[in-house]
Amino acid sequence: MTKEIPHSDREGLASAIGAYLIWGFLPLYLILVRSVPAFEFVAWRIIWLLPICLIIIAIRRQGPDLRAALTDWYILRWLLGSAALISVNWFVYVWAIQQDQVYAASLGYYINPLVNVLLGTLILGERLTRAQWVAVALASCGVAVLAGEAITTLWISLALALSFGTYGLLRKQVPVGAVPGLTIEAMLLQLPSFVIVLWYGANRGSAFLVSPGLSASIVLGGILTALPLTMFAIAARKLPYSTLGFIQFLAPTIVFILGLTVFHQPLHRVQAISFGFIWLAVSVFAWDLVRRSRAAKAASRQRGTAL
Repeated sequence: MTKEIPHSDREGLASAIGAYLIWGFLPLYLILVRSVPAFEFVAWRIIWLLPICLIIIAIRRQGPDLRAALTDWYILRWLLGSAALISVNWFVYVWAIQQDQVYAASLGYYINPLVNVLLGTLILGERLTRAQWVAVALASCGVAVLAGEAITTLWISLALALSFGTYGLLRKQVPVGAVPGLTIEAMLLQLPSFVIVLWYGANRGSAFLVSPGLSASIVLGGILTALPLTMFAIAARKLPYSTLGFIQFLAPTIVFILGLTVFHQPLHRVQAISFGFIWLAVSVFAWDLVRRSRAAKAASRQRGTAL
């Protein structure tokens, strides 16, 4: 069993934390576009994602990388799958927030790290330390307690967890950069997105034409989509998938707190118990990461002294 963190890349860690902070506070943004139907909003989100990605590609001079990926059928097949998964994830999440199912959305992203651990161990061959298995057990208890109370909305949580967990796994396997990959995903989803917004425009009136403020808020959705997904793709390629999964507890915790303080949803006793289990799991996992990181640095210093 490996006792050192295989990828101690600081950029990967910073990217993961940044992405999950943005996703954690995303419900506050969704309040601004609450009047837009979930299907139409996700379609506009994808449409505005593409030009933002292309601007980033131009700034970073990644045009050759984008063109190379577009001519590689192997990459396109993987990205077609990841594009489908992330679009499902976006729709379910937006719909859940609009329907005041904030805790169900939060639970979905509490379950997601367990899905990541499962995928990381079974498919990627990653190994967990004893302390990490303890953390998995504690988190599983917390999720089980909360799921038992929220059985009628569990489909929301499971859809979010499975779609995003599998999305991250696919992106980890694709040999393409974070921004070029996201750009291609946006390209692959453009046609169905335009069909959706045209249908809404013809039958219900386009939300984009309601007011300048709402239009600006919809455009902002493209930025708030591109930034965290780019950071997540960077983190997914630089960090062990199981480690990435536990960092993800940051986002649902923020969403959970927003449910209490902003959306004013009542906190039941069983939810408080679940919350305690999950944060104990995060504490154990974080302690293990710090311990192994210090051990790795000490071993590196000893090798340097020996040389």
